[in-house]
Amino acid sequence: VQLQASGGGLVQTGDSLRLSCIASGRTAGFAGMGWFRQAPGKDREFVAAVAWSGSSTYYADSVRSRFTISKDIAKNSMYLQMNNLKPEDTAVYYCAANFGAGASWYRSGYAYWGQGTQVTVSS
Repeated sequence: VQLQASGGGLVQTGDSLRLSCIASGRTAGFAGMGWFRQAPGKDREFVAAVAWSGSSTYYADSVRSRFTISKDIAKNSMYLQMNNLKPEDTAVYYCAANFGAGASWYRSGYAYWGQGTQVTVSS
């Protein structure tokens, strides 16, 4: 399984960005995908997750009202619409996938990770 994240960039406070993650390889049987982020000097933290079957989604409290996770199973893709961005959202954003844990908010729940895309929000 290969995951390719894209869509990051440099934006100003209050702007929006849409991240994409495209999966290739053995994708049949995905249980869930998620977004995590890592700011300089900090641990990688959970952002949002979506179950591949059904409609379950989960968000970190810090992004719940501003970010929306979605999926397109036919395209083996996952998206993260980020609105009202804040400087504290600045981080490298990683997408991840699993075949068993579903929409997990734990890093250990994911076996496959993309390379990350940088999001920088200026004040």
